Amino acid sequence: MVDERSDAGLRGRDLIGLGGLLAGCVIVGMVLGLLVDNAADSAPVGVLVGIGLGILAGVVAFVARVRAALRG
Repeated sequence: MVDERSDAGLRGRDLIGLGGLLAGCVIVGMVLGLLVDNAADSAPVGVLVGIGLGILAGVVAFVARVRAALRG
């Protein structure tokens, strides 16, 4: 008996990709914030804003990918 839902959902490879997506967004935001801090001489403000924006972008991308995986 074959379960029709076995093709839908997230597998291990997909979950690793989601973790990489989240980490990548936060790291890119942090690096961009660091570059802004170095250019503008604004201590940790750029890094904190960059990390916050990276987290926000990661969450949005995470939700979009999970919804797409669960639909199809």
